[in-house]
Amino acid sequence: MTLVYAGVTAQSSLDSILYDFHHRPDRILVASHRASHPDLPENSLAAIRETIHSGIDIVELDIRETKDGVLVIMHDKTVDRTTNGTGLVAEKSFAELQQLRLVHNGQVTQEKIPTLKEVLQLVKGKIMLDIDYKAEGRRAARSTAKLIRKMKMEEQCLFFLYDYKDAAIYNRFNKRIQYLARAYNSDDVNAILSLPYKIPAVHGDHKFYTDSLMVTIRNSGKRVWMNALGKIDEAEKTKPGEGFPQLLLLKQTNIIQTDLPVALLRYLQSAGRHR
Repeated sequence: MTLVYAGVTAQSSLDSILYDFHHRPDRILVASHRASHPDLPENSLAAIRETIHSGIDIVELDIRETKDGVLVIMHDKTVDRTTNGTGLVAEKSFAELQQLRLVHNGQVTQEKIPTLKEVLQLVKGKIMLDIDYKAEGRRAARSTAKLIRKMKMEEQCLFFLYDYKDAAIYNRFNKRIQYLARAYNSDDVNAILSLPYKIPAVHGDHKFYTDSLMVTIRNSGKRVWMNALGKIDEAEKTKPGEGFPQLLLLKQTNIIQTDLPVALLRYLQSAGRHR
């Protein structure tokens, strides 16, 4: 399908995703948590490729920094759970990490821990990227923002903020960065909506969700991001068709993050809520 986005006619899947992201709030976008895949290790290049191939809109990944300043994709502070090694990511050099292999369902695979640069090269022009920033210190944040700027990928990236106040810091590094801001209550929502930065989506929470509050977010031109992670995904695994409808009762939701991205995509398509 050919679409015109930002004055440019193109045919890549990213164009369709970005068009929906900015212009079709009625369509619910699917975010794949850690590039979830039943047969591949989380946060791996192989899983990201499959996420792209499956037609998912957004891939969520976690960034950490090695002791020699290389940005890598890893959720935990240690490599113990996800690789055949042990120890803290921040205490290992990149060369040391490259000797390890990612593990999936207890089995060692041939997948290595990817770098952020490798991931950006893979996803460029193909899918949106939600960067869950877990590296400590401003040096790593500056490096991330610089790399995104160098590769001219601000348009397809979301920088996840656990604290919306951090936008002021990151914006110094790259003023074109887009943010996904986490809100923990209605006061946070109101504060986020008043910020002068590019925040096209607000990460909500079941604990304070009300349709009226989320309508305020939607009326500001921002998307409402909610998670299916945990109970809803588990309900869907146990009995397909029982989990996802629970989240759609939160009517203003128009981005859903899940560990079951393909199943959610198919469900939304069958419900007429995805292209």
